[in-house]
Amino acid sequence: MKITKFVHSCLLVETDDRTVLFDPGGFSPVPVDKLERLDDIFITHNHGDHLNVDTIKKLVAKFPEVRILATAQGVEQLQKEGIEATTLPPEGGVELFDSPHESTEPLFPTPQEIGIHYLGVLTHPGDSHHFAETKAVLALPLQAPWGAAIPAFRLAAELKPKYVIPIHDWHWNDQARSGLYDMLAEQFKVRGIEFIKPVDGEPFTVDV
Repeated sequence: MKITKFVHSCLLVETDDRTVLFDPGGFSPVPVDKLERLDDIFITHNHGDHLNVDTIKKLVAKFPEVRILATAQGVEQLQKEGIEATTLPPEGGVELFDSPHESTEPLFPTPQEIGIHYLGVLTHPGDSHHFAETKAVLALPLQAPWGAAIPAFRLAAELKPKYVIPIHDWHWNDQARSGLYDMLAEQFKVRGIEFIKPVDGEPFTVDV
C-alpha cells in the first residue's frame, strides 16, 4: 500500500487496483493534474479543512466516474454544488465505524462524522480521539482547537496499531512538527509501534 499525505488530514492511498483520497480539504492542496487514477473520495465530515468544494470539483472534472462517500451533511453540501455523493460506502473494502467529532463548541457547531476502515488495513477516524478500534495503519489526528498530541498518543498506545501516520497537524510550524514527530516516534517505538514521519506530497509504503 502506497500512501501520500497532503499537508493536513488528506491521504492518497494507492494499491494495485484502487486509488482513493481521504478528506481533500482547504489546508491540503491536492496536485490534481498529477493524479493518474482516482476511484473514490472519502470525506469524514464537512469542515472546510476536510471538504473543499473547489478541489472536489476539479477532481470530478478529471475523474467523472469517481465515487464520493460523505456524511449526510457533506452529501447535502456537495449536492447544492451539483456534485453527486452518497452516505453509503462502496461495496468491498470500506467499513464505517463510530468516530464522533470532538466537540467544537462554542467556536462552531460540531458536525456529523464517520470513521472509515479501508481494505481492513487503514483506519481514518476524522477528527476524533474517541473510537474503540484500529486496523494495522492508523491515521492519527494530532493537533486542533478540539484536541492535542498527548491524548492522541495515549489513545494510539492503547489501541496498538502497527503503524501511526500523523494527520491534522497543519497548525504546527515546521520546527514544531519535526520536534514533536521525533518525540512521538521515540515513544511509539518502545511500545512496538512504528511512527511514520511523512513528507508533504512524497509517497511512502507500509508493509501490511
